[in-house]
Amino acid sequence: MFDTLSDRLASTFKNLRGKGRLSEADIDATAREIRIALLEADVALPVVRAFIKQVKERATGSEVSQALNPAQQVIKIVNEELVGILGGETRRLRLAKTAPTVIMLAGLQGAGKTTLAGKLGRWLKGQGHAPMLVACDLQRPNAVNQLSVVAERAGVAIFAPEPGNGVGDPVQVAKDSIEYARGKQHDIVIVDTAGRLGIDQELMQQAADIRDAVNPDEVLFVVDAMIGQDAVNTAEAFRDGVGFDGVVLSKLDGDARGGAALSIAHVTGKQIMFASNGEKLDDFDAFHPDRMASRILGMGDMLSLIEKAEQTFSQAEAEKMAAKLAKGPKEFTLDDFLAQMEQVRKMGSISKLLGMLPGMGQMKDQINNLDEREVDRTAAIIKSMTPAERQEPTIINGSRRARIAKGSGVDVSAVKGLVERFFEARKMMSKMAQGGGMPGMPGMPGMGGGGARKKKQVKQAKGKRKSGNPMKRKAEEEAAAARREAAQAGNPLGLPQAGQDPQNFELPEEFKKFMG
Repeated sequence: MFDTLSDRLASTFKNLRGKGRLSEADIDATAREIRIALLEADVALPVVRAFIKQVKERATGSEVSQALNPAQQVIKIVNEELVGILGGETRRLRLAKTAPTVIMLAGLQGAGKTTLAGKLGRWLKGQGHAPMLVACDLQRPNAVNQLSVVAERAGVAIFAPEPGNGVGDPVQVAKDSIEYARGKQHDIVIVDTAGRLGIDQELMQQAADIRDAVNPDEVLFVVDAMIGQDAVNTAEAFRDGVGFDGVVLSKLDGDARGGAALSIAHVTGKQIMFASNGEKLDDFDAFHPDRMASRILGMGDMLSLIEKAEQTFSQAEAEKMAAKLAKGPKEFTLDDFLAQMEQVRKMGSISKLLGMLPGMGQMKDQINNLDEREVDRTAAIIKSMTPAERQEPTIINGSRRARIAKGSGVDVSAVKGLVERFFEARKMMSKMAQGGGMPGMPGMPGMGGGGARKKKQVKQAKGKRKSGNPMKRKAEEEAAAARREAAQAGNPLGLPQAGQDPQNFELPEEFKKFMG
């Protein structure tokens, strides 16, 4: 969603790099480019004005003029101000002291409230809670059925006593759900309310009545991140008519310009708490302003990537794999390779994972064109092998390759390529596990690849080569003995002692070589 904005900001900062000092004209030009980038991204005008004012004030101050690298300092200021307009610190859900905690979802029709109710329920279940969804959208056709299907897929409970399609009282359903949740030991109740195509008095009144009936601990306003500036106007109308405590952004995976997401927290004064960035129930997480700012500026989001890995990978399995690799490359088999690949696949889309890595903005086209099915093809090839072939791929000959290719529906060359790539990956992973670091990077601390060269250097520097000329060798040995005596006498450099004739003094051989 923020690709266009990221590209514009990246090209703006590229012009600053390499300048040892920034003039006022440089700062004005940079501010102008950032302003254009934000306006093109559909950020609200008051937000753009406030943002540019802050950046210019800080950029013309001492923190940039006295910085060793002014360009990096300006990027740091832009990053901090982006975090500010996105809401500052991450806001967590407020849980009730006495269960159940009631969360009410509000917003326009089509914003994705029903699907988001399932995503939030699944996310809370993963956090150790026992959530329950409540079907209070009794106006939209099949809204109750949709919520039932979403709840089943998310693995959470649902309270839907009315069929909907215009039948039933949503306020009464909301009231009854609280007692039902207490009886069934659900500690969180998520109330899905009705929406309209636009703001009207009937919608506002129904939302306000449900709010008064259940007295929610959190009212979350769900906004479609793709509708642009209208999202800000709708948010202001809901804030004044019903009131809400936090914002949830849906459809962040769309191709809209994303300015609403940058504007809404600043304009309404309410923080973005969650973001939905895909169609799957797992494509949902807490919104972190600092991480989102980092992504916009092309600096990646390593913290989110690490959190995803921690949720997916088993610590015991990781330790077992590390122990295997430490024993030697042959311990790592194609079965292990397949298991690792499937674990990575569980983390989500490969292109999204790669997009979280710093500097990947420059490879955006390659990442977008990445064929996710390649992982499935690789898995199919491995599963078409016999247990013996997976254990020892060196036995795979021409006839075996032909059989595997036929079984997995690929060319023979694909099987051959996979086996060759596996051997390379196994060698590299084993070297890293044994403390060798990344191969092919000699001399870098902790990066390995330089062990053999280092030993060779030590071997050469073990002792000074002796001359083959007997007369010269004898002179060298006498000079060395004289230096040892001088060192024992407290003169390690062999300088003339008191009473020694300076005319007869000679520099040690090492000094002569050093001085040329």
